[in-house]
Amino acid sequence: MATVHRDVLIDAGPEEVWAAMSDWGEVHRKLAPGFVVDTRVEGDVRMVTFVEGTVVRELIVSLDDDARRIAYSVVGGSLDVVHHHASMQVFAEAGGGSRFVWITDVQPHSLAEPIAAMVDQGIGVIQRTLEAAAAPVS
Repeated sequence: MATVHRDVLIDAGPEEVWAAMSDWGEVHRKLAPGFVVDTRVEGDVRMVTFVEGTVVRELIVSLDDDARRIAYSVVGGSLDVVHHHASMQVFAEAGGGSRFVWITDVQPHSLAEPIAAMVDQGIGVIQRTLEAAAAPVS
């Protein structure tokens, strides 16, 4: 199994970042527009369509307001995963900003590189989107 771990500082308050993250049916509008082009919710599952055409069916495992953390697992779609579990979490940083942490465990190991590339692209979009929507904190 491979783990992809990324984190980035975001010049936005943790409450603002969490508000966008926790609205898990609006990823394509509030968190990663242009990277995610559509999100449809069916109960605890969301169908996510990415700009390059990948479509995944994600089971929302946990949505924790106190920890500002969402966890999800790919349970279908166009990625041929044996196992996938990811979490996104936001932490308060000194000065009012946030640290956004995204961790993904995936199997087979051969998917580590393509998943890492998607996470790298996505985290950049998330950072720019949330900073553009927030009042500067520094």
